[in-house]
Amino acid sequence: MPRPTAAQFAYGSATVVATTLALLLLFRTESGVGVAAVGTTALILGLLVALRLPRPGHGTAEEAGRTATDRSSAAARTHHALEGIGARERVPAARPSARADEHSLRR
Repeated sequence: MPRPTAAQFAYGSATVVATTLALLLLFRTESGVGVAAVGTTALILGLLVALRLPRPGHGTAEEAGRTATDRSSAAARTHHALEGIGARERVPAARPSARADEHSLRR
């Protein structure tokens, strides 16, 4: 099982704290059973929030294909829009570096 990310810890912990305070203030419970029920509910909700957060770099193949298609269609729309107004693409000229002849400090 992969380790949770910092965002998952943060959102899960914030959810537990906020849910506990909200439920304790809402129900005004003073019994031990009520406090235990509120705590258990808050922990379960915090766990669910933490587990539902997307992991970085774990997209599905369908999402990746859709993203590539969206990018290509956006580029095509932009290209056609530029043709419609008579604009041509401009590519900036490369500028020579003033420090190209200096020695690197790396060993």
